[in-house]
Amino acid sequence: MTEAKFTTGPIIHHIFVMTSTASIGLMALFLVDFADIYFLSLLDDIAVTSAVGFGGTILFFTASVSIGLMIAMGALVSKAVGARKSKRAKQLSMNVFVYSLIVTAVVALLIWFSIPVLLTLLGAEGRAHGLASGYLRIVIASMPVVGLAIVSAGLLRALGDAKRSMILTLSGAAVNGILDPILIFGFELGIEGAAIATVISRLVMLAMALHAIIIVHKIVAPFSLRLFRSHLASISAIAVPAVLTNIATPIGSAYVIYGMSEFGNSAVAGMSIITKLMHVVFGVVFALSGVVGPIIGQNLGARKFDRIRKTFRDSIAFSFVFVLVVSFVLYLVADQIVAAFHMTDEAARLITLYCKYLAVTFVFAGGLFVANAGFNNLGRPTWSTGMNFGRATLGTIPFVYFGGKWFGAEGVLMGHTLGGIIFGVIAIIVALRLVEKLAQDAEDHPSSRLPGPCNPAASNTGEGSN
Repeated sequence: MTEAKFTTGPIIHHIFVMTSTASIGLMALFLVDFADIYFLSLLDDIAVTSAVGFGGTILFFTASVSIGLMIAMGALVSKAVGARKSKRAKQLSMNVFVYSLIVTAVVALLIWFSIPVLLTLLGAEGRAHGLASGYLRIVIASMPVVGLAIVSAGLLRALGDAKRSMILTLSGAAVNGILDPILIFGFELGIEGAAIATVISRLVMLAMALHAIIIVHKIVAPFSLRLFRSHLASISAIAVPAVLTNIATPIGSAYVIYGMSEFGNSAVAGMSIITKLMHVVFGVVFALSGVVGPIIGQNLGARKFDRIRKTFRDSIAFSFVFVLVVSFVLYLVADQIVAAFHMTDEAARLITLYCKYLAVTFVFAGGLFVANAGFNNLGRPTWSTGMNFGRATLGTIPFVYFGGKWFGAEGVLMGHTLGGIIFGVIAIIVALRLVEKLAQDAEDHPSSRLPGPCNPAASNTGEGSN
């Protein structure tokens, strides 16, 4: 039986170790993505950089679907591991994989045929529209591949194997980083070369993932249609709201890109660089959001609510300190970043504004990430959906709209940031109150059913025993 390692030992140690290893792989992927736009910016064609911004918005949506499925894998399997239900953990792993393959294949097909329309809705025109379309037609086809790789990473983290989760993402990042300059410049494929490099790196990631879960951990059970049907409701109960929660963010980002498009390709290019930069420098915070879930899940399975409470508080404190340090560094190097990408006009002003004054507000995004991870693992997945959709709509549209009307492209960026602050504060308060309530309920009713769709008690399917 896989050890429930997060149910003992200092919480901050688990957070630090898991986040450190997870962030190395995640930041490597983000760094390669950042390198994509850097190499393409060397072509000195603002339409190319703008095309990456438009294309990246749609790819952000597809990645968010996969991350939502990964959350379901982590929540279900970590809870089974914490309750020491080995057989159930294996069966759930296989069924979430099959579920993820079906979902990502359907989403990829729908998006692939809708690429021209989606780009037009985002405000893409002329060469930027054509370049983004060619780029997406190559990358979108590999969505099921990267979806399974991301879900596998979630499974490895649920088992406490952060090292192998890191290795598979590092492998993909290394391949992408090597192939990028070769295909973009050596074969003179430009933006399509970047797309091909992305697809190949995704195939490498999936190969590494399958080796880890099948050969090393032997965690996946043979597929059973009967068990798949019996688990379908449990998987969907977390996966559907988790996916909806995650796609809310790219929906909000799409509106931001649309708002920027009114100010020309330079504004879109600047926003694209800010997004890629944010992913790299705050990769630790993004990784933290994926780490919190398994820690909470195992302690929920073990009914250790005091450790769940501490996980929330330590995670928020960890995120707060990290963001402050990174924001100070960005303030110092803002001008160098603008120069490195050869940006001028609107793009330069936007990058400078973000690095010097707005990056520090990412601390509220970190709080929202931690809160949503808690909601997904404490039986309140619809709460995280509500928070993210609130952030993407009420916290984005009016602020971006009026910000653009009153202050131009800079107002779009400032408005988006202000909405994030408001919803970050709300999410943190609600999450902490939820933990206190669940802890009190567990104390008052020690034999009560655990929250969440996956009760570790033996189910009527017979897979609950070890």
